[in-house]
Amino acid sequence: MLSDTEIRRRRLRFRAWHRGIREMDLLMGAFADASVASLDEHELGFFEELLELPDQEVFAWLTGQASVPKDHDTPLFRKLKTFHDHAHPLHV
Repeated sequence: MLSDTEIRRRRLRFRAWHRGIREMDLLMGAFADASVASLDEHELGFFEELLELPDQEVFAWLTGQASVPKDHDTPLFRKLKTFHDHAHPLHV
């Protein structure tokens, strides 16, 4: 039997891979696959909030096309950005 947290993590991974814009599916889905299992409850909440935001906004923040608003510049967002930073990749 799965715990509530494990069910939550599975839902987040699914949502991360089904954003609507393929580029965001790849960015959010790859991060979710690599990181969701290690996120604590607080970080899971921030990730859920990011998944609720419009793709275009988050994509602009991740690619540096727009500044990240202070209320979204969280440690989790910085972890997501660093995950995709080619100068300092956290994954292989």
